[in-house]
Amino acid sequence: MSVTAQKEWIICYDIRDPKRLTRVHRFLKGHGQPVQYSVFYYEGHTGQLGRLLQDLEELIDPRRDDVRAYPIPRPMEVHTLGRGSLPDDVELHSDKAPGLALFLQGQHKT
Repeated sequence: MSVTAQKEWIICYDIRDPKRLTRVHRFLKGHGQPVQYSVFYYEGHTGQLGRLLQDLEELIDPRRDDVRAYPIPRPMEVHTLGRGSLPDDVELHSDKAPGLALFLQGQHKT
C-alpha cells in the first residue's frame, strides 16, 4: 500500500492535565469523529497521520500523556460489551469520515 493511500485509524489518548485534555479533544474533533470518550476515528494517509501527530505533540506533555494511533485492518472484527456506540435503529452518515459507518457496522456484541 502506498504512503498516500487512504487508511482508517483509531486514535486514542490518555491526557493527565484537564487543560491539555480539553485542547487535545477539541483538536481531534476538528480532524476525526469521536467514537468514545478519548477515542477517535480518523481517515487519512500515513503522511497526514504523521502531520496530525506532530500537531498533537505540541499540545501534550510526552512525559505524562499518551497518544496512540492504530490502523484499522480490513476485514475487521470488533467485540463490544455494554451499551455500544449507537442504538440499533440509528444510521450514521458523515461527509467528514465516510468509512465511519462501515467501522461501526462492523461491530457486534459478544
